[in-house]
Amino acid sequence: MVMEPISLLCRDGYELLGHFWRPEGAVDAGTVIINPATGVLARYYHRYARFLAEQGFAVLTYDYRGIGLSRPGRIQGAGIRWRDWGELDFDAAIAWAQRRRPDGMLAVVGHSIGGFLPGFAPGAARIDRLLTVGAQYAYWRDYAADRRLRLMLKWHVAMPVLTALLGYFPGRRLGWLEDLPAGVAHEWSFRREKMEVSYPQHERPLILDRFAAVRAQILAVGMADDEFGTPRAILRGLSYYRNSERQRVSLAPADLGFADVGHFGLFHARHRDGFWRQSCAWLRDGLSPWPPDAVLLPEGGTWKQRISYA
Repeated sequence: MVMEPISLLCRDGYELLGHFWRPEGAVDAGTVIINPATGVLARYYHRYARFLAEQGFAVLTYDYRGIGLSRPGRIQGAGIRWRDWGELDFDAAIAWAQRRRPDGMLAVVGHSIGGFLPGFAPGAARIDRLLTVGAQYAYWRDYAADRRLRLMLKWHVAMPVLTALLGYFPGRRLGWLEDLPAGVAHEWSFRREKMEVSYPQHERPLILDRFAAVRAQILAVGMADDEFGTPRAILRGLSYYRNSERQRVSLAPADLGFADVGHFGLFHARHRDGFWRQSCAWLRDGLSPWPPDAVLLPEGGTWKQRISYA
């Protein structure tokens, strides 16, 4: 298995840095792009990427603009938005994967916001399969009820105040996450109940159309002890992929043999022989190893479950 540094050139000229994990031997089960969570370095997912490459997948990991290897010398005033990570950065990752193997299977593993960003990308219609982990767009009312007030004060009060004062969010200094560009921090802090309302009215139809253009099979995995990716939050995000077949699975830590997992734990190496191995069945063949709690067929299909946020 070989790890190679790569660069991705976005449509606006911004260069992203990441790594390509070449599969072992002659087996190539398809390409997997790993989309990080907000403020999380791509290297956090390197052990999982290495594992997927050992199973025969070609894997791309990369840092979004403003983060890690793709951070400019100065992020104050950089004008980087959350939406840019999907519309420009992830779209560049898709283009790279398509150039490498135009006819190959293309799958995406999206953690947290990384599972929602694909809907912004013009090229997302090329995705065959999407595995999301705790994916949502951080609407504060969807946080776990017993931790909602604390999370609201942290991310929707403290974060915008500090960002306004410093011109960026000093996540690393606080020990919360990586530093965030101001546009990303404010987009998170002021996210509305309907995602599209967070953007100017004339841009909303295009955004919704791009989500509707995604036809990938989607398996959305949530952990019962995830304070961000609650069932309500995951279903709210899934509702935008209305032309995809969507399955939502909720797992308890005990289902995986652990006392706790939370929002970040599934990418720890202790899940190598459990969740990691099980995820390959979906990425390779579209087979869920777990019975779904909800199945949402594309609009116009034979059956569609009504989504409730109650």
